[in-house]
Amino acid sequence: MATRRVLVFASRSAFARRFSLVPASDSGCGFQKWQNGGGIFHESASIDSTAVVEVGAVVHSESVIGANVHIGSGTVVGPSVSIAHSTIIGFNVALSNCCIGDLCVIHSGVCIGQDGFGFYVDGDGNMIKKPQKLNVVIGNQVEIGANTCIDRGSWRDTVIGDNSKIDNLVQIGHNVVIGRNCMLCGQVGIAGSATIGDYVTMGGRVAVRDHVSIVSKVRLAATSCVTKDIKEPGDYGGFPAVPVHKWRRQVARSSRHR
Repeated sequence: MATRRVLVFASRSAFARRFSLVPASDSGCGFQKWQNGGGIFHESASIDSTAVVEVGAVVHSESVIGANVHIGSGTVVGPSVSIAHSTIIGFNVALSNCCIGDLCVIHSGVCIGQDGFGFYVDGDGNMIKKPQKLNVVIGNQVEIGANTCIDRGSWRDTVIGDNSKIDNLVQIGHNVVIGRNCMLCGQVGIAGSATIGDYVTMGGRVAVRDHVSIVSKVRLAATSCVTKDIKEPGDYGGFPAVPVHKWRRQVARSSRHR
């Protein structure tokens, strides 16, 4: 599936490096107080003069913040993160190893770009952590609900396509690729390396197994569990997820035997 990779760690030349160096004696070596909002930023960051960084927010080294971006109090923008124009970041958000497109809304408590959940068992039976060194790429006009977590990739970037909408309390694992115009309702969980097409809708608490693919224009009923590839567009439900007409027959048979 072709995925537009917007703003992949834009160079600082992409945005004018326009900021006012206001000393902040208690902010640490290399950090300054930002002119709009009172937050602090590293002197190597590139922040557009129209951006707002609220008190208590921190922008770390080499990050790029575009025009009209608003960063809420308590948010931490990690090193080399890029945020494109007119994106709104809520309170207490943690951003690392990611780039975020234009006109996005990231609600409070979201974590983007942290380690994926990847381990292997060595010869002695010990759990050993696998390196998770890639990134998260968020497209344009994406909305991400409160306390959602999106892990960075290990063998490919984790990607959220343009105009996709993600509810509160969603978990998206490492290496997941989600297409354009998708909608994920609350408590959806997508395991690592799954690939989701465009215009896919997932009801609340849908679970998607690792490494499966879902074609575009699929709708999944709430609490469904996808255990294998879905290759045809349409409506699906159940555990494991099957075409909705089969699921309804399964439910009817089960009800008769109660």
